[in-house]
Amino acid sequence: MSSDSVITHVVAALAVVVAASHALGALARRLGQPPVVGQLFAGIALGPSLLGLVPGGAYETLFPSEIQPILSALAQVALIFFLFAVGYELDLGMLRGQRSVTTVSVSGFVVPMLLGAGIVLLLPGPFAAANGDRPTDLTFVLYMAIALSITAVPVLASIIKDQGLAGTRPGTVAMASAGVIDALSWPVLAVVLVGGVHGSAREWGVKAALLVLYVLVMLFAVRPLMARWIGRPGTPVTRQVPVAVTVALASAWATNALGLHVIFGALLAGVIMPRRPDGSPDGRLLRPLQDTGGLLLPMFFAVSGMAVVLDGLHPSDLLLLAVIIAAAVVGKVASGTLAARAGRLPWRESLLIGVLLNTRGLTELIVLNVGLQAGVIGPRLYALLVVMALVTTAAAGPLIRLLRHPADALPAPREGHRAGGSTPEIWSGPEAVHDPAPEHVPDQGPLPSPGGEPAPRA
Repeated sequence: MSSDSVITHVVAALAVVVAASHALGALARRLGQPPVVGQLFAGIALGPSLLGLVPGGAYETLFPSEIQPILSALAQVALIFFLFAVGYELDLGMLRGQRSVTTVSVSGFVVPMLLGAGIVLLLPGPFAAANGDRPTDLTFVLYMAIALSITAVPVLASIIKDQGLAGTRPGTVAMASAGVIDALSWPVLAVVLVGGVHGSAREWGVKAALLVLYVLVMLFAVRPLMARWIGRPGTPVTRQVPVAVTVALASAWATNALGLHVIFGALLAGVIMPRRPDGSPDGRLLRPLQDTGGLLLPMFFAVSGMAVVLDGLHPSDLLLLAVIIAAAVVGKVASGTLAARAGRLPWRESLLIGVLLNTRGLTELIVLNVGLQAGVIGPRLYALLVVMALVTTAAAGPLIRLLRHPADALPAPREGHRAGGSTPEIWSGPEAVHDPAPEHVPDQGPLPSPGGEPAPRA
């Protein structure tokens, strides 16, 4: 295929992917679901599982093998921008004076990890069969533990806003806890994957030492330089953005060279990025990255969906899928509920927190793609875990509506604000710009009782 033909196919594929992703994302929102559900389904529909069934070679015509590396590269760039924003907004200061957040965070991270590791140790045969006879070694066990412990912060923020839970105690605790779970998940995943799938203990030790050295350089060399550059009086944002993009891309390249995925470098670049004097991120710096990432993120959903080959699943995989979904739901809902209850929250609020933490969405897809590219999981198990992510994310909205009485309706936040100051959905457009949350989460009190008066809507 000539270079002109490659360009033509890439442009056509981009047009189809962006249009399908945003159309099905909008349809999902109209149906009361997070846009990520529709966007991932668009990726699956454009892949070999559905589009490949159309006669005449429609899938091969639209997505020839020659352009798929280019589409994958665009997807990785989108992830770099997204994870940079996640790292930039990461704030562990929310834990100060919040016992319930600390309890829910630790429980919502550790218990699902134990269940994820436990089902692999109890069912090594079915997991090995679904994973292409790959060994169920320590790397795989720990990876599955992480895969079941994920909570998607951006999707959770969307659900909290759409369900009118912004500003309530369940919404605030769930949002803060999800941020802490994210902060715990990425370093653990990096440690699990740093030595490679079949790396020796010596290779793992060398790469781990290099990774620690790189983190120290970023914290104590790059961060002060960035602070001096951005903090210069009169420095326009037009000069700050290119520097931030350069640091994010360079950091992603560095971690990739160390044998890790590019997402870890992008996340670290966001963490070390200097903030405002009050500790909040600068929205002027985030907006261009969010807008650019929002345009490219559909490519990630397309690449993720194309890797799902449903016709390759075996009947026995359905039972394993049921076990994975059950462990994922119990691990999050039960641990979140009991931990919140231990923090003396009412049962109904505690159950709401548990249901909210069961949202996986985009963050889970990133973890699954990392595992697939690293060779830890194969196509069949990847497809099962993607279905698990879709089911647990799609179930959040209906379960919340079942748990909440109509009298519990609360005003949605005013335009431009997000629950808990989380990373906004970068696919939702320029208006989704970060608006910092207060440093301390106040005690908003319990939700109105079922017999209470409904709160007025904004």
